[in-house]
Amino acid sequence: MQITIKTTARTELIDITDKIQAALEKHGTPNGLCHVYVPHTTAGVTINENADPTVREDILMVLNQMVPWKAPYRHLEGNSPAHIKASLMGSAQTIALADGRLQLGTWQGIFFCEFDGPRTRKINITIA
Repeated sequence: MQITIKTTARTELIDITDKIQAALEKHGTPNGLCHVYVPHTTAGVTINENADPTVREDILMVLNQMVPWKAPYRHLEGNSPAHIKASLMGSAQTIALADGRLQLGTWQGIFFCEFDGPRTRKINITIA
């Protein structure tokens, strides 16, 4: 399965939990593992708190402090910070499924991490 999202900023964390859950419900597999993979070198996926949006803001603030946009990068395309941030966050997450539901903690959500937007992005979902 694959879902598509459109990002709206250079860097942002987008809660995709509901989109993934909806894709799982269409698939109809009640139990197993859900593997979420982002096939992009300047984007990633993470699991973190989705109740308070300031957590997302704090994560982006620290990533931007750790990997600033202005530095003597050598990559000619000019998006080295996006590649570095994507490597730090990772490109995949695996979540257990039970009774057709993602087995996330009470405050957890799945976030697409955009680091070189805005763009149209793909997210691959595999169920085993």
